[in-house]
Amino acid sequence: MEWWVSIPKIELHAHLNGSIRDSTLLELARVLGERGTILFSDVEHVIRKNDRSLTEVFKLFDLIHILTTDHSTVTRITKEVVEDFASENVVYLELRTTPKRKDSVGMSKRSYMEAVIEGLRAVSAVDVDFAPDNSQTRSFPSIDDTQIQTTRKKIYVRLLLSIDRRESTEAAMETIKLALEMRHLGVVGIDLSGNPIVGEWSTFMPALKFAREQGLFITLHCGEVPNRAEINAMLDFLPQRIGHACWLVEEEWRKLKSSKIPVEICLTSNITTASVSSIDIHHFIDLYNSKHPLILCTDDSGVFSTSLSREYKLASSAFGLGSTEMFQLAKTAIDFIFADDGVKKDLIKIFESASEKLGS
Repeated sequence: MEWWVSIPKIELHAHLNGSIRDSTLLELARVLGERGTILFSDVEHVIRKNDRSLTEVFKLFDLIHILTTDHSTVTRITKEVVEDFASENVVYLELRTTPKRKDSVGMSKRSYMEAVIEGLRAVSAVDVDFAPDNSQTRSFPSIDDTQIQTTRKKIYVRLLLSIDRRESTEAAMETIKLALEMRHLGVVGIDLSGNPIVGEWSTFMPALKFAREQGLFITLHCGEVPNRAEINAMLDFLPQRIGHACWLVEEEWRKLKSSKIPVEICLTSNITTASVSSIDIHHFIDLYNSKHPLILCTDDSGVFSTSLSREYKLASSAFGLGSTEMFQLAKTAIDFIFADDGVKKDLIKIFESASEKLGS
């Protein structure tokens, strides 16, 4: 794994709540068990497993939903998730999360996102650039640029607010407006996600159109289940990116390829959830050979017991791609990020420097 960890990487499809450390889940679950909120013995073995079945995956998601309705917990997991990605040399991270409301603990969508921002500010292991306004990003002691370049890692983090497919048009619009209000804090786009068999595309269209008109970037979970009408409507919408694209048929593949919409590929997630039956028939290789824009991602690194380095290693071994091809795949992801050109230029420099250090 050493080489895969050493190369700079870009993560564009990571759900905050699905990327929590197992150790943190155990600790939080134990506390809730002591309070009588959950039966700890029911969830302990699922948390400790690294090869969870699909049923266990959904059981873990249910637990995470219970655990992440507290401001301090949201701040903590945000801090840890960013540190974990940075530790494996992820240099740019787009972190997506659904703003939650829970009146019983005084949590609004805004206060939830404020807790996420506090988590970004709390990171001390690395330098975090999370907003266009540099005065908002420095969660670390003031040091000059030379010191940063020579002694400290840096990770760029931008945020995507997710619309849950269970939500109404009004609730989706509330999320869009919150995203617009928090742009100065690094919110760059909108994600549509959630249970793919719930909700109708037409419910979210007004909010997504408004988001696009206001200059927010949009990525959609598309083709997680076979739903031809929705898949075609999503492709016709022309989002900046889509995630997964597991259940497209030939006509839809042609439409996708002609549109050049980049695809966020999550290999382990797709296999674990049985969206794709085996790695050898995964659509990654067809898209790669077609030179279609794509990005390797984790989806839920905690729930699926993976990391971005592991996803790169898996793609390399499964599809016979060498280190040069994989490094180039990582670098081309720069073209598809939702940050500004200044960040893209910085990332290019990071990859060029890494290329010189790694040599052949």
